[in-house]
Amino acid sequence: MDTSEVAAMLNMSTSWVYREASKLGLKGYKLGRGRNSKVMYKRAEIFRWLEQQKVH
Repeated sequence: MDTSEVAAMLNMSTSWVYREASKLGLKGYKLGRGRNSKVMYKRAEIFRWLEQQKVH
């Protein structure tokens, strides 16, 4: 999933995803070089993080 898809799924902005992903334990994978490179996230890691956020 790219950053905009993650942001839409979490109902947050893309800048929030870029800023908070490492704090949340979401590892980004950079494709390409330079400023225009794309950051991708593994769908399974995002769902695992969401599962940990459940309120019991």
